[in-house]
Amino acid sequence: MPIMPDTWIRRMAAEHGMIEPFVEAQRREGVISFGLSSYGYDARAAEEFKIFTNVDNAVVDPKAFSEEGFVTRKGPVCIIPPNSFVLTHTVEYFRIPRDVLVICLGKSTYARCGLIVNVTPLEPEWEGQVTIEISNTTPLPAKVYANEGVCQFLFLKGESPPEVSYADRRGKYMGQRGVALPRL
Repeated sequence: MPIMPDTWIRRMAAEHGMIEPFVEAQRREGVISFGLSSYGYDARAAEEFKIFTNVDNAVVDPKAFSEEGFVTRKGPVCIIPPNSFVLTHTVEYFRIPRDVLVICLGKSTYARCGLIVNVTPLEPEWEGQVTIEISNTTPLPAKVYANEGVCQFLFLKGESPPEVSYADRRGKYMGQRGVALPRL
């Protein structure tokens, strides 16, 4: 399963709309880097954040998720409370080819501050904006910046296409826009 280089990522974005909007080269000047890198693509956090809170003593249940467990904030910065987490989504919309699996990894700039991005796959033929979970593992409030890099995606090309793709099985998170909450 080879990891795909910048030339392939650029071509797939241009010819097949694999990443929209697509940033041709990594941007770094005064921001947490985003855009095309040697073997990946650094995506940006959007300006929508769902911050988990325990104000209403809600229980987080993936089978019966209640929106009472978080507050929504929009803007260029999000403050994550100590030992808490936030959901956001990528600015970019992804369309994954049938013979590719994509892995999402956190950026080291945030990791060095105790902020951890969930590791998640984007399955063959999945498409949408990616919901990103950022955990603040520190005892201090922490900032996350919208429209700047939040995670990196690595594109792994399979030896052959799978028998059944995410689209074939009509996955429940297909075509999501914005933060997609847990679904059963």
